[in-house]
Amino acid sequence: MVLIETHDLTKHFGTLAAVEGVSLRVEAGEILALLGPNGAGKTTTIRMLASILRPTRGTAQINGFDVVQESIEVRRSVGFLTEHHGLYTRMRPQEYLEFFGSIYKLATNVIRERTVDLLAQYGLSEASELRLGQFSKGMRQKLILIRALLHDPAVLLLDEPTSAMDPSSAHMVRESISGLRSANRAIVVCTHNLNEAEMLADTIAIILRGRIIALGTPKELKQQLLGDPVMELHLAGSLDGALRCLPPGIKTLDTGKNWLRYQVAQPEIVNPKVLQAMMEAGVKVVTLSEVERSLEDVYLQVIAEGENNPEGEG
Repeated sequence: MVLIETHDLTKHFGTLAAVEGVSLRVEAGEILALLGPNGAGKTTTIRMLASILRPTRGTAQINGFDVVQESIEVRRSVGFLTEHHGLYTRMRPQEYLEFFGSIYKLATNVIRERTVDLLAQYGLSEASELRLGQFSKGMRQKLILIRALLHDPAVLLLDEPTSAMDPSSAHMVRESISGLRSANRAIVVCTHNLNEAEMLADTIAIILRGRIIALGTPKELKQQLLGDPVMELHLAGSLDGALRCLPPGIKTLDTGKNWLRYQVAQPEIVNPKVLQAMMEAGVKVVTLSEVERSLEDVYLQVIAEGENNPEGEG
């Protein structure tokens, strides 16, 4: 089931095209990471998805509701964590969450039950008597995430969900976001943390100057932009003579005293042949493994190409 769908979604502020022609689909159970430099259009995009900004052109549906024609239903369907969140600093956590629960017209007992459960889940139970002005930045970020989850929305829009958090808290929140994936929920995460995006996302969308310039799974993007997988073979002895044992068609990229790297389209087929050839030649293999290529490599290449070819975006 598709919970988020946009077609040609566009937002202009005067002569500035903040978002231009964005088309996306996010299904239930899927996490989409929206990546891009500052000012690329990420926040503007999710604000349109949350029915906070009205599109200049194009359409968007959230949980089957149109963001322009059915904005009230959209807002009921969305949990929105903003990067710059306003907190009522004189309130205590329960008061704050009860206030927002009432806006969503949740029953009082439901608000109280979910408040207790979520505060405990995110490690804020012991802070229940503090006023929000006494919260650290990380505690405030957790509370805003709790607010976004309070009404159990079908769609979560999370703008920099782990910013200002210490590593332990950030890890806990990432685990929570991953656990929020369900058959009835879709999640969009805007983040500058590329490791976080790779850990969480099923699909990556990279946006530059308001346009989507790359879209796919992390594996697909690595294949498209970085080429076939690269394998690294380490031997017990020197490399002398081992190169001659490689099956035909293998592209050798680099070598060392007792190792080599090669690129191959189908490692699941070629690697057993490599190991068999080495064994038959009496060459002892220590390890054969794929060289890890990060989402950062993909991102930097995509952004560089987009910056150098602005007319070719989209």
